[in-house]
Amino acid sequence: QLQLVESGGGSVQAGGSLRLSCSASGSSIGIKVIHWHRQAPGKEREQVAIISGDGDDTYVADSVKGRFTISRDNAQNTVSLQMNSLKPEDSGVYYCGYLGRSWTWGQGTQVTVSS
Repeated sequence: QLQLVESGGGSVQAGGSLRLSCSASGSSIGIKVIHWHRQAPGKEREQVAIISGDGDDTYVADSVKGRFTISRDNAQNTVSLQMNSLKPEDSGVYYCGYLGRSWTWGQGTQVTVSS
């Protein structure tokens, strides 16, 4: 079964950048539609970005449009989320996942943006 592991989180100041990676193991990530969600304390889980299996179609939430870019390298079995111009409200735990028979998510990576 395809398993996902997120990495690349950390602490940055507002205006900074981070690049999150979602690495797959156990199976090929190819053809899977991959989602990035985030969860901040006291807030509802928010969908951030989605990418189609071939990478041709992407979606980013309005709250991050123009600042975040989702991409994938199926040969490397990874999906990336490039986050620029980070704001304090971008802080939270970021998860990548896919929908098979049920949702499968990684363990998450913490992003903290200070003002």
